[in-house]
Amino acid sequence: MSRILIIEDEVVIRRALRRLLERHHHEITEAGSVGEALDHHDIAAFDLIITDLRLPGAPGTDIIARAGRIPVLVMTSYASVKSAVESIKLGAVDYIAKPFDHDDMVLLVTRILEQGRTQRRLAGLAHDLDQRYPVTGMVGDGPAMQTVFAQIRKVAPTDSTVLISGASGTGKELVARALHAEGKRGEGPFIAVNCASIPERSIESELFGYVKGAFPGALSGHQGLIEAAEGGTLFLDEIGELPLAAQSQLLRVLADGEVRPQGAPHSRRVSVRVVASTQRDLKREIEAGRFREDLYYRLRVIEIHLPTLAERRDDIPSLARFLLARTAQRLNRPPMRFTELAVGAMQEHDWPGNVRELENAIERAVILSDGEEIDLDALALREPSVSATTEDGNPTPPDLSLEDYFRHFVERNQGQMSETELADRLGISRKALWERRQRLGLERPRKSRRK
Repeated sequence: MSRILIIEDEVVIRRALRRLLERHHHEITEAGSVGEALDHHDIAAFDLIITDLRLPGAPGTDIIARAGRIPVLVMTSYASVKSAVESIKLGAVDYIAKPFDHDDMVLLVTRILEQGRTQRRLAGLAHDLDQRYPVTGMVGDGPAMQTVFAQIRKVAPTDSTVLISGASGTGKELVARALHAEGKRGEGPFIAVNCASIPERSIESELFGYVKGAFPGALSGHQGLIEAAEGGTLFLDEIGELPLAAQSQLLRVLADGEVRPQGAPHSRRVSVRVVASTQRDLKREIEAGRFREDLYYRLRVIEIHLPTLAERRDDIPSLARFLLARTAQRLNRPPMRFTELAVGAMQEHDWPGNVRELENAIERAVILSDGEEIDLDALALREPSVSATTEDGNPTPPDLSLEDYFRHFVERNQGQMSETELADRLGISRKALWERRQRLGLERPRKSRRK
């Protein structure tokens, strides 16, 4: 039941509107003016305010500023485009002219209330996701990822240089973007540079820029990517691929906050936060003479290490479902789900390409699947010998055969799931489920009769 405040000075209209909305199961409160409403009622306690535009004392639109997030629907017998536009500009959620059709009013009220409920649900989900998964696209309830999320929360508000380490496909750029977005430079540019993708002969020009005439063919000046990131964040992906000459110049940027374009007589001050990432062991690179030790320590003020997917297998079910929902939406497919065997298989797979490989496998499966279910064949994975979790999130015993797994899963979940749900989760038909029950002597539990 929704609580609605009606502000209308004409008693007949107010009472008629009250009866109309009460017939549709809303709780109605009345007021004859904006002043009366503010003096006698807690505005924040309502789900919707319906007010006449012309009222004694103050116009109905004066309630909008006091309503905060509570939607305000304006009605008036002086229907005109001008008054409608003015009401909307002041923050009214919508506008209706008197005399109005009762069905139109009910539909409009229903739509506004439903929009409000949806917005509150989304706000709650967003808050929950921010707390659990502060990095867009990164999901993990396990201790490894929770440690990463905690580090991001602590480091993001600072200007400290960060080195993100981890294997390819673990989400290093996502962490860099989160550090930028959640920090004080979030409104500035985020410039991502893959050091491995720029030819060695060009990388200094790309990073530090050059002035006109700096070398043959330099017919005009060129701003480097470091200067382009002024006021924001420069993300140097695969920093271990940076040539030694460029490493020396980058060290000056980190040490002195200055960049000197090629051919320029003087350095220029820059205000840039540097975040770097690597999948290489930079200490070994230092020993081999391929990476400067002083640059390593300048970059590694804070280090955030991302675990491989194989190191956080418990996160795979929630991560896979998150990626499946996002992929299905992007490809304009209806909501989809994994079979229980598919979830188990994903948890057993080593995923050498980490999250990127998992995401690609799911996208391929969504494209190839005709129905709403993703099975082993669509993922191109073999049947699991162990299913890592059951419906209640508890691990299944290790070293189960498929028949033992079937028995374990059915016995654990049949009290909470229908036969159709059990079959769906196992990726089989209801007939196949019944036949296996008969073969294994697994009778359905009988519902207790009420005495």
